[in-house]
Amino acid sequence: MSKQAMAKAVQQRTLKTRAKLLDAAQAVISESGYEAMRVEEVVLRAGVAKGTFFAHFKDKDALMDQLIGAEIDRQLDIIEALPAPKTISEMSEAMMPLITFMTCERYVFDVILRHSGAAANAEIGPIAMTFGRHAEVVTKWLWDQPFRKDISAELQAEGVQAFMVQAISLMFCSLHNSVAPRERLETYLRAWLTPAP
Repeated sequence: MSKQAMAKAVQQRTLKTRAKLLDAAQAVISESGYEAMRVEEVVLRAGVAKGTFFAHFKDKDALMDQLIGAEIDRQLDIIEALPAPKTISEMSEAMMPLITFMTCERYVFDVILRHSGAAANAEIGPIAMTFGRHAEVVTKWLWDQPFRKDISAELQAEGVQAFMVQAISLMFCSLHNSVAPRERLETYLRAWLTPAP
């Protein structure tokens, strides 16, 4: 067998092992949740050694970056296929499935914040990439829509994203959790996107 063929076989085996680990992690998460998932359960279910896990992922957090990033991407695929919202209410409604996922567990939101790029993470991983994609989707929504025109759609989209994160953050704050994220988001977006009289 040539060196090239051997390298390709090793690469295919590596990809299969990684996929097996990701599938095992998804199965564990579906049974017990993100925070409760343990590396030991994943390797047991995948039928690999613990060292194999760490050859693919630095730690549980790195695995979560992959899994949570993939789910955010899936939600963004759905959002991107929607027609551009023409009202604040339509925009909030379109983002609610993503918000619902991001708030499914406090742990999930914590991982999202750590990997979003906001925490000065040196590596740009899947979650950070989804934040860039989310801003692009919202920017496209804001072109030619009846929102403010004194600032760019890109800046408006950054504000929408920041307000979405803030609305979610306050949901987990005992002092401010009496207002639902959608209601809080709509209040922020009305103030941010509505043209001044």
